[in-house]
Amino acid sequence: MSVQTPGIFADRPGSGDNFREVKVMTKKAVDVVLLPDEAVTQRAIEANAQLVEKFGDQIVLHKQKCLPHISLAMGCIDEADIGRIETVLRQIAADFPLGKLHTAGVAISGNAKGQAVSVLVVAKDRKLQTFHEQVMNRLTDYLDNEVTDEMIYPSGPIAESTLMWIENYRAKSAFEKFLPHITLGYGRLGDFSFPAEFTADKLAICHLGNHCTCRQILTAIEF
Repeated sequence: MSVQTPGIFADRPGSGDNFREVKVMTKKAVDVVLLPDEAVTQRAIEANAQLVEKFGDQIVLHKQKCLPHISLAMGCIDEADIGRIETVLRQIAADFPLGKLHTAGVAISGNAKGQAVSVLVVAKDRKLQTFHEQVMNRLTDYLDNEVTDEMIYPSGPIAESTLMWIENYRAKSAFEKFLPHITLGYGRLGDFSFPAEFTADKLAICHLGNHCTCRQILTAIEF
């Protein structure tokens, strides 16, 4: 969008003031993600429902409103760059086909407050590692880590851990520290099975929400 502001470059007809067009840039916190196929998506939502029942609703997975996902890159972008980023991602998807992905069981991680978080671990093979590194490297000029609450998908107060994840993703979660997973929710998940292998249906840029959830697809590439 653009707005009219006083300036010296173009006279506005019928007015004694001068005006110029100023581009208003909107920044969003985003997650560049792989979205799993229907079978794993549904099982992740079912596992999350068990966690929500026992441990609370900080993360409630949903097929449209809070998507199960595998993070590949995280940061803040200018909304005007989404089309250019999509072009880059399309080329990566064409050049580096992923094939089948494999699950490696449920693990328990933790956030900055020491809260337990259940995640479905995805096996890190050479193809997935390369795909992640290509995304990180080719989006360097578009992603930054200077995040504010206003850049997060609006859904109430933002947890400090959300901002910390975005600020530190490149340093603490990328390249050799990349640990692909699908976050299932807060708490410790009991015995629960997942398909041994699956595919990614989409490579997407998602507006990032509280607790580093994927709340809205901004653009997506289907495999």
